[in-house]
Amino acid sequence: MPLTCPLADATVVITGASSGIGTATAYGLARRCAAVVLAARSGPALSAVAHRCRELGGRALAVPTDVTDPVAVEELAARAVAEFGRIDAWVNNAAVSAVGLFDEIPVAEFHRVVEVNLLGTAYGMRAALPWLSASGGGVLVNNASVLAEVAMPYQSAYNATKHGIRGLADTVRQELRVTGRGAISVCTVLPATIDTPFFRHAGNHTGRELVPPPPIYPPELVAETIVRLLRRPRREAYAGGAARLMGLQWRLAPALAEGVLGWYVHRTQFGPARAAQSSGNVFRPDAEAVREGGWHGRRRQLARMAAAFGLAAAGTTVGAVAAMTRRTRPGR
Repeated sequence: MPLTCPLADATVVITGASSGIGTATAYGLARRCAAVVLAARSGPALSAVAHRCRELGGRALAVPTDVTDPVAVEELAARAVAEFGRIDAWVNNAAVSAVGLFDEIPVAEFHRVVEVNLLGTAYGMRAALPWLSASGGGVLVNNASVLAEVAMPYQSAYNATKHGIRGLADTVRQELRVTGRGAISVCTVLPATIDTPFFRHAGNHTGRELVPPPPIYPPELVAETIVRLLRRPRREAYAGGAARLMGLQWRLAPALAEGVLGWYVHRTQFGPARAAQSSGNVFRPDAEAVREGGWHGRRRQLARMAAAFGLAAAGTTVGAVAAMTRRTRPGR
């Protein structure tokens, strides 16, 4: 079910709102005059985003929150209701990552990624459900990344949490239906690579500069996808054509797609510079509200490589379809 009120009258809670997709989503809703409740660890960054939301015509409340603390997340929901009277939608967007080989990522960082990404989403869903029910229904949106469906080397903790978020959303959706709470929609967003500070802020244990594998899409693409889901909820929605393509090839020929994507990411996720080991923002909040990651130049520089990946993906899909056709011919 969609929102029970127009966006201009809706109250939407957004976690991870201090940068990237969360900030772009807040701005997109503010332009539609919605009330946005902004959550992240950095108070100053949230205040800057809230100020801009008000300039754009929305109402805004900044609530510094660590999503790994379930009590703090419950307080976030209570603050939203105290300020605006209700909660109509909740967007779980907070995420961190530690990049490196699985057996070289520090255990404490792996644990923290699971806490922020997966448990933070679970705590957000638990906090939101009673208030959405009290409003007569609403929409829960979980930003799970295309890595909820496919996998990328050097991102084991992040991959695991995003797969977990997708499974959690599917289970909660089933439970809402069988218990008569179908007025609450649970949606999963699967973006491709997005131009945010994610790769600059991630924990890095590779010894090399981290850069996003192209093609790279602007954060506003995901924000508009989320806004559409609030109006017309769907189980899942891709953001970026590459995400849809990767999901398709993974379903048709998973072993081949796994090999192609692993090869591609291994050659495109690292820049020429060396980098010291760092935990990035895994344990500490980002200081500034930054919407984009500044990867426009790289987007142009690696256009040919992105095209090559597209051809490889197309070849994978064609091969898989041909194999399926052979298996279904009469007499076989």
